[in-house]
Amino acid sequence: MAIPLFRGFRRLPLLSLHRPLSSSSTSYRPILGNPESFLHLSRFVPQNSLIRQNPCWDLRNFSHGSVNFVITKDGKPKFETHEVEAPKKEKWKTKKRLKLQRKREKKKRNAANKRDPRRLGLKGKKKKQKFDTAEERIKQKIENAKVKEALLIERLKRYEVSKVQGPEVKPHFLTGEERFYIKKMGQKRSNYVPIGRRGVFGGVILNMHLHWKRHETVKVICKPGEVQEYADEIARLSGGIPIQIIADDTIVFYRGRDYVQPEIMSPIDTLSKKKALEKSKYEQSLESVRRFIAIAEKELELYYRHVALYGDPSNRSAYSILDDSRSTRGKRNAEIGEENYSASESNLSDLELSEIDDSCSDDNQSSS
Repeated sequence: MAIPLFRGFRRLPLLSLHRPLSSSSTSYRPILGNPESFLHLSRFVPQNSLIRQNPCWDLRNFSHGSVNFVITKDGKPKFETHEVEAPKKEKWKTKKRLKLQRKREKKKRNAANKRDPRRLGLKGKKKKQKFDTAEERIKQKIENAKVKEALLIERLKRYEVSKVQGPEVKPHFLTGEERFYIKKMGQKRSNYVPIGRRGVFGGVILNMHLHWKRHETVKVICKPGEVQEYADEIARLSGGIPIQIIADDTIVFYRGRDYVQPEIMSPIDTLSKKKALEKSKYEQSLESVRRFIAIAEKELELYYRHVALYGDPSNRSAYSILDDSRSTRGKRNAEIGEENYSASESNLSDLELSEIDDSCSDDNQSSS
């Protein structure tokens, strides 16, 4: 900053001679106070020289900053510097520079996604394997998925927290009228705490205590199908009393008669917001891997059934397929012919029997 400052002082007389500024020129910072009021300064400097004739003495702009000449309230002259960040010059990027920049960005992304559960699996580069049969391909898929399942289970053990005894809750014997009143009060009020993908962690219990500061009840909205598990866990951690379950996804909690807000509202045996999110990602990945294993095993079972019915498809050639189709077509034709022949024979036998019956009836009539 010192170099451009001295350069500015060198250019001051040149600017004052060659570029005089009028009173209607660009804006400048005014001098604080009245120059005539500073008596000690007027002794040495004439008053006409203190009157502003050229604003270049008061303000000097640089390329990346400015210097202002100011007289303080005490009557002392002072220079004020105002630094401005220099604009970043974007160089023309060659193909090599662009490639290096993309490589650096990729490294940053990889470093940020180290804890991504999708990255768990067999170490090393993936090689495209060619399998002779579909059975080998499906078995390899199941084997890789089981390895990933074991790694996910091992990683989830890091997020296990030992359960500590929660706040002691005195048993509240609520009458029917009190329970009915609390239910109606909880249904009418709109204060609620949602349970998202993180599940029950310290922030959920903290929000419940903050609601209980002004309300006696709070609604907890959770996933459908897991209401009872959530009710037991939250009642243990918060000390509240579950009053009602609404529509299989909402629980109404009552704080109790003698409720006192605890000093530490987030329990010790709960995860933080960040760790709860990481745990939910691993749980979601584990669920999808187990679903994939079940589908692959079913696919393998269907393959075995197909082989048992039609034989191994890897040992069959195109000509054998054609021969089989021809043979099956001949068999079908033969079966159709046999059915037609049997039907014609049955029709002939029926006709002969009817003729015999007619002749017998005629002989009986003639004899009578």
